[in-house]
Amino acid sequence: MKLAKKECVVMLLAGGQGSRLGALTTKIAKPSVPFGGKYRIIDFALSNCVNSGLDTIGVLTQYQPLILNSYIGDGKSWDLDRMHGGIQILPPYQRVGDSEWYLGTANSIYQNIDFIDQYDPEYVLVLSGDHIYKMDYSQMIKYHKEKNADCTISVINVSQKEASRFGILSSDEDGRITDFEEKPKRPKSTLASMGIYVFSWNKLKKYLELDNSNPESSKDFGKDVIPAMLKSEEKMYSYEFKGYWKDVGTIDSLWEANMDLLGHDGFDLYGDWVIYSRHEERPPQYISSSAEVKNSIVSEGAVILGKVENSIIFSGVKVNENAVVKDSIVMADVEIKENSQVNYSIIDEMVKIGPGLKIGTPKDQKSEITVIPRDSVINNM
Repeated sequence: MKLAKKECVVMLLAGGQGSRLGALTTKIAKPSVPFGGKYRIIDFALSNCVNSGLDTIGVLTQYQPLILNSYIGDGKSWDLDRMHGGIQILPPYQRVGDSEWYLGTANSIYQNIDFIDQYDPEYVLVLSGDHIYKMDYSQMIKYHKEKNADCTISVINVSQKEASRFGILSSDEDGRITDFEEKPKRPKSTLASMGIYVFSWNKLKKYLELDNSNPESSKDFGKDVIPAMLKSEEKMYSYEFKGYWKDVGTIDSLWEANMDLLGHDGFDLYGDWVIYSRHEERPPQYISSSAEVKNSIVSEGAVILGKVENSIIFSGVKVNENAVVKDSIVMADVEIKENSQVNYSIIDEMVKIGPGLKIGTPKDQKSEITVIPRDSVINNM
């Protein structure tokens, strides 16, 4: 079945377990993790698509998809409830001769070839649903066209210390990729793949089919498809991104990205590039005359009767009298009772912290971040 032709179809990989986020992803997929006082991580990729003029998006889910699927719904919050295109959830399903699970990033796209083909696109944009950034994908697609490329990979310069965490590539003066290695022990450069790819669809389809027929393949873009295309001397180019970008795959990086919202040189949520989200209607925040709030984000529906400093407070949070929250992320509908202290912590949604408790250790004591799982009730420590 052919639908209205689309120049570009977006495939958004959102099935990650996010095991390095520990207790925060026990019940939800990493793209569902709350961020910045009113968002979830996936909001950034979805909003980038809409702001870039891309309106046909397949969201590939797998691990703990219930909250993510419910959150996305029909896509109305991102203006993606379209008759032609819009957003569609694409869970793995049983096909003749195939596993019912996505076996890797490349395999997840391979299993959805029919979804892409029905739009007969020229290009496919592959994204990850677990990064924090603002990016105009239309400029990357334009660059891909200008280079007459088969594949364009968005890259960012990272430190030599961080380079071994990423797919690292080298390119010539024209931007053509000459070398690529996934998570090398000894990186040859500091140009790191952001996991954002533009492919010419006819070329990608060919390599997905070849990869699927290879029993030795791990079915991954970085480990298999990209190296195979490079070995065959396909036209592959790097597209350098110079804005803010953060892979929030660890507790430390998630905390840092949230704190970057509070710094002058960090990540700016304000401006014309709107980040859309789906959120409940809540009453305005309330900060009492005896409360003290410094360098913090306090979302709607929050009630602050105590002290909040250098923290992100989500909607529906209540910080009671003489309670102190410092250097912390407090997610939606948490209650912190009287005389309790929360330091250098991430408190997941719907946690109840009893009176007079001390959660976490002050940041200046070089402690680790304390994480309190969703729905916990803490009356003693």
